[in-house]
Amino acid sequence: MGGGKTIPEVFHSLLDPFALMSVAAAVTERPLIGANILNAPWYAPAVLARSLTTIDRLSGGRLLPGFGVGWSPEEYSAAGVPMNERGAGLDECLDVLDRLWSDNPAEYQGRHWTLPATYADVKPVQRPRPPLYLAGFAPAAMRRAARRADGWLPVYAPETGPFDPATVNEPMRQIRQLAADADRDPAALSMVMRVYPMTPSNTVDDVVSPILRAAEETDVDHFFVQMMNVAETVDHSLEFAEGVLSKARG
Repeated sequence: MGGGKTIPEVFHSLLDPFALMSVAAAVTERPLIGANILNAPWYAPAVLARSLTTIDRLSGGRLLPGFGVGWSPEEYSAAGVPMNERGAGLDECLDVLDRLWSDNPAEYQGRHWTLPATYADVKPVQRPRPPLYLAGFAPAAMRRAARRADGWLPVYAPETGPFDPATVNEPMRQIRQLAADADRDPAALSMVMRVYPMTPSNTVDDVVSPILRAAEETDVDHFFVQMMNVAETVDHSLEFAEGVLSKARG
């Protein structure tokens, strides 16, 4: 979105995440279907709930949505949503999703979102709802993950140097402590780590090395490799993915 110089060029060519997750759900049987990340404040919660419920049912209960609040003023302007209260908007979005996935009729009155009494007879396969993962390293984002999420979404880019497990372990330790302070079970929170190679020069080994180390030295449960910077064609994407899977599995 956006045409300003603040938008990285790689974001000039993107497809709709809900359509892509639906296709992935329809043509696979085992992989988890996730988004890392959806900027939830851009979407009316009732529409977001319907889209995610559809994907969870199409996939037979394999949806694992990841939410964040984004960083780009241009994208918020294009979405027609104020950026300065995006954290509060995400909190209320999570409230509405909980209502829609548990109550029938569901109803909510907030500052940012209002849901009149709404019947949603079709619920997700996963009960009481799909597990929700939240992104972000800022203190407010970590507090929200501790209070509201089923897991946290750390990220690593090979360009930043060798992977240091402490960059995952220490924030997660803080999140789990905050969860305990909020009377939640800290052990119930899990992690999906996004490995984000940022240039075409990144190799399969650049991606696999941090995955293997994180698997041994952190509590990361799943990995997501973002390949839009390294793969120029579908064939290249499939070849790269096959290489990562083969080496990661040993």
